[in-house]
Amino acid sequence: MNNTSPLLRSIGLLACALAAACHDGGTPSPVAAPGEPTTAKTRALAAGAAALQSQTPIAAHDTYLDGFHFYNGRPQAQMEAHHYCNVLSEDLIQCVIYDGSRRDAKLMGIEYVLSARLFQTLPPAEKLLWHSHVHEVHSGQLVGPGLPAVAEKALMAKLVGTYGKTWHTWHTDEGHALPIGVPQLMMGFTADGQIDERLVRERDARLGIDSAEKRADRQALPRPEVDPAADAWRHGEVFQIEGPVPHHEPPPAKR
Repeated sequence: MNNTSPLLRSIGLLACALAAACHDGGTPSPVAAPGEPTTAKTRALAAGAAALQSQTPIAAHDTYLDGFHFYNGRPQAQMEAHHYCNVLSEDLIQCVIYDGSRRDAKLMGIEYVLSARLFQTLPPAEKLLWHSHVHEVHSGQLVGPGLPAVAEKALMAKLVGTYGKTWHTWHTDEGHALPIGVPQLMMGFTADGQIDERLVRERDARLGIDSAEKRADRQALPRPEVDPAADAWRHGEVFQIEGPVPHHEPPPAKR
């Protein structure tokens, strides 16, 4: 994160330290990993690797954001997404997305976040794959668990005008215990009445936050105009990858 501002570096360190200290209980993954339990030998090898090998790329994902996504073309198929992000520059952030915040969390996908300046450099067809963050920030849906209010608000001011491109590769929200099917393009919410409020209430109760209070506090933040090419699903332009295994079919019944 050598190219980032001192403020963002401080936010990242605070997020890492405070989220770990304040949210040890975390959010559980909705599925259990199949297979035999890890042996003492495997655990010892993992512990040795953690102690001896460099974890630099993973350790750099030190900013934790919690929000919600839905499948492009299926707005009713919604889920909570735990983002662990690396601020590469003032204009580019990369995130790995998990289905929970505990050690058993499954790697669900990735998201790239661009500033409005970089987004404007994209070709028109590429812009159709990206979603805006204005509503996610102003609604209180996007939060930085564990951050002090001042630091979280500064982070949201950084994110409000950005755009994200998100792919989910493991659909544990559908009950799949294995990463079957093809990646799916995800979108973010753009207006009130779109998200299932139950998801927000459950998240808020688990994290001990109040999204409504955050919403009220963030109204003073900028509300940038959204590029009309983003959030293309709103205009009926939906792109999705089709594969041999429909990811949205229910998993086989356990025997």
